[in-house]
Parts: sequence; C-alpha cells; structure tokens
Amino acid sequence: METVKNHFFSDMGVMLGRSMRHIFRSMDTIITVCITPIAMMLLFVYVFGGAIHTGTENYVNYLLPGILLIAIASGISYTAYRLFMDKQRGIIERFHSMPISRSAVLWGHVLTSLVSNMISLVVIILVALIMGFRSSAGVLPWLAVTGILLLFTLALTWVAAIAGLSGKSVEGASAFSYPLIFLPFISSAFVPTDSMPKVVRAFAENQPVTSIVETIRALLSNQPVGNDIWIALAWCVGIMLVAYVFAMRAYKKRA
Repeated sequence: METVKNHFFSDMGVMLGRSMRHIFRSMDTIITVCITPIAMMLLFVYVFGGAIHTGTENYVNYLLPGILLIAIASGISYTAYRLFMDKQRGIIERFHSMPISRSAVLWGHVLTSLVSNMISLVVIILVALIMGFRSSAGVLPWLAVTGILLLFTLALTWVAAIAGLSGKSVEGASAFSYPLIFLPFISSAFVPTDSMPKVVRAFAENQPVTSIVETIRALLSNQPVGNDIWIALAWCVGIMLVAYVFAMRAYKKRA
C-alpha cells in the first residue's frame, strides 16, 4: 500500500511539473488572468468609487475580496482548456498507456490550477497595495483567507475539469466560466446588498459568493466573521464534492 501511495504522489509530481512548465513557457496565461481583474479594480476604485457608498473609508479594501474571486473564476477556465487539449490530442490516452497512476494525470491539472491561480492572486494583491489597500489582520486571519481562497479555487477547478473532459469544442470547454465571472456582480462584492431590489437582494444574499466575500472582508479587516465563514465553507465543500464526483465519472469514461 505504501509503495502504491508513493507511486501515485511521484506520478502526480511529474504531471504537475509538466503542466507548470507549459505555464511558465507561456506566461500570457497568468498575465491574461490578472489583467481583467486589475482593470476592473482600477475602474471601480478610480472611476466609480466616489459614487459608491459602502460605509468604508477605503473602497479598495471593500472591493478586493470580490476581485480575487473573479480572478479565480477567470483562471480556472484555463484548466478546462488544458484538459480539453490533452483529451483532443490524445495525450491522456498516451499517459494511460504508460505505467503511471491514471488519476495522477487529472490531479496534475488540478494542482497546476491551484498554483497558477495563487500566483495570479498574489500579483493582484500587490497591485491593490499600491492602490492603497491596507489590512489590520494578523498572520492567522491571512492564513484563513488563504485557506478559503484555496478551497474556492479547488471547488471551481473540479467544475472546470467536468467542462474540459466533457466539452465538444475549445469554446464549449471554457465558456462555462462566464457565468462564474459574472456571479460576483450580483453579490455584496461591489456594493452592499441593502441597495438592491428585493428579488435581486434575495438572490445576492443566498448565493455562495456573498458569504465568501463577507468572510474574507471580515478577516482582512480583523472583524468577527460570524456565521458567514461556516456558510462559505459549506458552499465550497459542497460544490467541491459534487463536482469531484462528476469530474471523476467523466475522467473514467475517457480512461
């Protein structure tokens, strides 16, 4: 059993290294993921920020959690794209013909998504610091924020795996991310939900992005998180488990 585990982790490390080399040879992937969220942050802070009332002195502090989630939703589309291209070119079948763990191929893509998205988030946070973002949070709250962002990324990555393995075209494999990118706009990411019409407010307050944003915002401002953190974790874990089951089914069909 120990040998099998070592074999799996060794194979997964090789697959992770392969995917990361592709990313570092084509840095436009990370740059593209960063550009849109940063442009939106600049637009909302310097153009719309003065007209938006959030009850906070620094709008970039209010805005940043939602921008980070948009960056993740944008970044995982590349996971679907890379999986689709491996499937389309027969790369997955070639790996399966070799003496390696079959699931290591899929996990390599998943871990690559986590690493590449974390790099993008660090870049965005650095830009936010230049724009005036400040946090009074200590080490533990920052670790909690990192954990939530990793969990959210992992959940959406498994959703991306379903699209990448099931898509019939490149466009179909990556188009699923558009609704996910749009979802933060109907949440408390940009404005408080109190200002929304009743129907929109009801949706905004009961979708996963709002609880995740409120949790990250509270942690970064060193404020009590209340029940939002448990709701956020429940959403992330629930989405991850359901998506994982369907992704593995789609992968086994390909295998």
